[in-house]
Amino acid sequence: MTETPHDLAGEDARTALTALRGEVAKAVVGQDSVVTGLVIALLCRGHVLLEGVPGVAKTLLIRTLAQALKLDFKRVQFTPDLMPGDVTGSLIYDNRTSEFEFREGPVFTNLLLADEINRTPPKTQASLLESMEERQVSVEGEARPLPDPFVVCATQNPVEYEGTYPLPEAQLDRFLVKLNVPVPSRDDEIAVLQRHASGFDPRDLGAAGVTPVAGPADLAAGREAVRRVHVDPKVSGYIVDLCRATRQSPSLQLGVSPRGATALLATARAWAWLSGRDYVRPDDVKALARPTLRHRVQLRPEAELEGATTDGVLEGILTTVPAPR
Repeated sequence: MTETPHDLAGEDARTALTALRGEVAKAVVGQDSVVTGLVIALLCRGHVLLEGVPGVAKTLLIRTLAQALKLDFKRVQFTPDLMPGDVTGSLIYDNRTSEFEFREGPVFTNLLLADEINRTPPKTQASLLESMEERQVSVEGEARPLPDPFVVCATQNPVEYEGTYPLPEAQLDRFLVKLNVPVPSRDDEIAVLQRHASGFDPRDLGAAGVTPVAGPADLAAGREAVRRVHVDPKVSGYIVDLCRATRQSPSLQLGVSPRGATALLATARAWAWLSGRDYVRPDDVKALARPTLRHRVQLRPEAELEGATTDGVLEGILTTVPAPR
């Protein structure tokens, strides 16, 4: 059977996107699984919530990924005094023309790093909602489309809650995945120190040898190929059973919504395609269940007091819900 141009473009895109992990590793050590999660989000046109303590290279990771993908990158440090217009842009009066003109905010980019998003009040957090959901900004009744691709990568500090505004469930649900960025292992941390001792400068990615290995065209071809990945009705039923089990769990007061089920379907398809298959297996669903669902569920206070975690509850559900064969 001869390969179609779509198939060839998809194969080239998969090769290019798979090479991203190696390219990002030139600047960031030991975060392969996080890079994979980010690539899956880009393939699904979804947004990412990154959680990790300060100093684990979250900003460097997104900057390096943007450079390796030839994507425009901007960073916003969210603070309590940040206004919605500081993110989306605003109308500025031009004395020369005596007219108002729109000045684009940092949201007009491909990869937006929303650093410490929970440090800004709900009004400013909500200013991102339309951008994330509709991929546009409306000012004075006029809709302005955002670039394609457009992905928000928001960071949260998991240990510091003083002076923060927790994201509401409605906004959390709009993030496709929540990726935990761990502290590197001892060997990886030694490698980080050795790189810095050898003159590595995180502000100069070019000197680190990071070059573009893929681009927007590869992402577009990859998205098209992911849409053709087959999903057996039994696998769809398995996804629904997992999500329904979260709604019935005694440890959870909030289970996964139908939007969460469609998100798990999307991420499982993207992972299957990256793995070289044109069909989804139950193992693909299991692999993406925790990053896709962990921010969509909420523990009961009594379960939290007993030491339960969302990942632990999800692990138990994955163990008890039978997978199709």
